[in-house]
Amino acid sequence: MAKEIGASTVRTERRDAAENRQRILNVAIRLFEQHGVEHVSMNQIAAEAQIGSGTLYRRYRNKSELCLDLIKDNVVLLFEDIETYLEQNRSRPPSLRLKGILSLFIRFREKKAQLLTGVEDSSSSQSKTRTRSPIHDELHQLLVELFDEINKREPVHPESAFRADMLLMALSKDAYLFQKEVRGYSPETILEQVCLTFIPPERDN
Repeated sequence: MAKEIGASTVRTERRDAAENRQRILNVAIRLFEQHGVEHVSMNQIAAEAQIGSGTLYRRYRNKSELCLDLIKDNVVLLFEDIETYLEQNRSRPPSLRLKGILSLFIRFREKKAQLLTGVEDSSSSQSKTRTRSPIHDELHQLLVELFDEINKREPVHPESAFRADMLLMALSKDAYLFQKEVRGYSPETILEQVCLTFIPPERDN
């Protein structure tokens, strides 16, 4: 009997946690759409969701984690699309495969701009983890691998990790929005300029 009561309590707690999570996500997306991610605080989300701040912070340490939870399914789809693209184009030169990855990421940034901004803003506000969201880390690894391939064909070249860092900085929220809103560049033009800047032209064998 005691075991049954204990199991029932665990199930109730799990159900309550799941309900809290869904309530938090529903409130967060509504507030983000109304006010913008940068203008909504964690305390505001807790108040609107009618839960304690402690409950919210036990589930999400910061707004970055909350935003990441909201777009995690889309992030999974992004990397599945990248994996499929790389598999289908594995015989193409690494420079063209790299351009394909960047095109997929820019399309993702355009579709999920606000939530991706929330992920980046909260991550970069912590000096030790600046620009180090899970999305960043996964992309960085892919870029380094492709730059390693490109570097085999270049007699003089930057370090792959450094080049990948600079490329991701160029596509970070502030840099991307500056090029789009101040310079007036379209996403297609930004992609083309980034590729011209970071990807060396193919050499004739």
